[in-house]
Amino acid sequence: MKLDMLLIEDDQDLAATVIQFLNMEGIRCDHAGNGLQGLTLASQHRYDVILLDLNLPRLDGISLCQRLRQAGNDTPVLMLTARDQLADKLEGFSAGTDDFLVKPFELQELLVRVQALARRRSGQVRLLHYADLSMDIDRRQVSRAGHTLKLSPTGWRLLETLLRQAPAVVSRQALEEAVWGDELPDSNSLKVHMFHLRKAVDGGFAVSLLRTVPGHGFALNEGGDEKPTQP
Repeated sequence: MKLDMLLIEDDQDLAATVIQFLNMEGIRCDHAGNGLQGLTLASQHRYDVILLDLNLPRLDGISLCQRLRQAGNDTPVLMLTARDQLADKLEGFSAGTDDFLVKPFELQELLVRVQALARRRSGQVRLLHYADLSMDIDRRQVSRAGHTLKLSPTGWRLLETLLRQAPAVVSRQALEEAVWGDELPDSNSLKVHMFHLRKAVDGGFAVSLLRTVPGHGFALNEGGDEKPTQP
C-alpha cells in the first residue's frame, strides 16, 4: 500500500525515527515541528493519514484537529500522546481524532494502525462538500449553490453517505445498511427515497449531481443523470 502521510511532532529524535521506519515500509512522510506548520501542510496537501502529537508548540493537537474537521478535512488522524487517561481520549475523539497511540509505542503497531486508518476517510469530519453541494453536520443544514435544501431524515442519511464517498460509487447495499441497518427494507424503498433525494439535490439546477450507476449503485458526480422522473 503506497501512502502519503503527515507527521506533526516536535520531538525531533522521535520524528526522525518514525520517518526512517515509515520510509523503509514504502510510506512517504512529510514532517512539521509545530502545530501551525502542520495545519498549513494539512490544508495544502492531501494525505492518507495524519500522525498528530497531542502536545505541540504554537497550536496544540486538539485545536489543530478541530480546525481540520471544521474546514471539512476528512483525513484520518492518529493522535500520539503520552497521556493514557480516558478524559484526554474523550476530548480527542470529540475534536475529531480517529484513533490514539500512547507513547512509548512499538513502530510495528504504529504501522498497523496507520495502514488500517488509510483504508478509509475519516467519519469525524463535520462539514462535507462536493461541487456546490455542502452539508453541515452540526447545524443540520444542507445547501447547494447557497440555497438551503429540505431533506427527510432518510434523505439526510443517504446524502451524508454519498458525500463521504464522493465522487466514488456507493453500492445499494451500503446505502441500505447506512439507513436501515440489518433490517433491510422492501426492494422499492431505496428507489423511492433516491427519487426524492434527486429532486431535492438536482431540481431547479442546470447541472445534475446525483448519478445512478447501473448494476453498482449511486454516486455524486458532476456528470450526473438527467432530471428525476417518477420512480
